Amino acid sequence: MSGLVNALAIAAVVVLVVVRQFRAQRIGTGRRWWLVPVVLGFVALREPGIVDAHHRTASVVLLGAELLIGLATGAGWAWTTRIWAEPDGAVWSKSTKASVTVWIVGIALRVGLFALGTAVGVHQDSSALLLALAATLLVRSGILLWRSGSVAPAPAVTVATTAYGDSTVRSALKERV
Repeated sequence: MSGLVNALAIAAVVVLVVVRQFRAQRIGTGRRWWLVPVVLGFVALREPGIVDAHHRTASVVLLGAELLIGLATGAGWAWTTRIWAEPDGAVWSKSTKASVTVWIVGIALRVGLFALGTAVGVHQDSSALLLALAATLLVRSGILLWRSGSVAPAPAVTVATTAYGDSTVRSALKERV
């Protein structure tokens, strides 16, 4: 893949993931939560330009720093995501304003790494960013799945009486989105 195609793929994945995470989503234990990150990682590792041949050491150090930032961003994003369980046991998640802060800091650190690499003359391919994004998504999904196992269901139900005396059952903690 060319750099432009990688950049477009990265932008599309980020937009899709971020937009979806700010809506309440059910966390499913049966889903293949690891599939998208693995595919992104495979695509990134297939590219030959992930390490600059002329500056191997600096390039590997920058790649390692990029991966660490990706892992930290994924962990921070997972820990700032709100999770809750419905009375039926379904676990839901929704990113918070703190999650936005995690993303902004992660992007700022990545821009700083890119600037540092440019200053020392290291050619940086978009594959490193794609690999870090895969790490971010993998860690976030894994932590959310792990956290969802310890969430207790919400209190069963509350009964509200309508004006006509009919009882209506409503979930106590259901979030309207």
